[in-house]
Amino acid sequence: MKFEIAINRALTVEQVATLYKLSGINRPVDDLSRMQRLLDNANLKVSAWEGETLIGLARSFCDYGWVCYLSDLAVVQNDHRQGVGRAIIEATRAHIGAQCQLVLLSAPTAMQYYPKVGFEKAENAFVIRRTQLG
Repeated sequence: MKFEIAINRALTVEQVATLYKLSGINRPVDDLSRMQRLLDNANLKVSAWEGETLIGLARSFCDYGWVCYLSDLAVVQNDHRQGVGRAIIEATRAHIGAQCQLVLLSAPTAMQYYPKVGFEKAENAFVIRRTQLG
């Protein structure tokens, strides 16, 4: 499989919603105004493209000096196990630099994936969960 990685390439909310639907990631894909906020407010977007088709995306919030929070990693399900997610993570790490740590909250179904691509499980995280799901 041949794909290209892009940093902060222009994305439409429709492209991202379609990707999330095809990836199985749980996001409010039918609420395009909320999806637009998710897209607009991430200051680092690393995407994977097969031609003009968006096949993967890491949406992150980064200060470029200490920490980068990888909020979403979505890859089209048919393209899993092709190195797309790994390439997106590697490009994210290269872009943020060695002084910045990359952190994320994993979905329960992805807990086995992240150690395979270089993440170390942390026991020192705390969460205040959202009170509105929809």
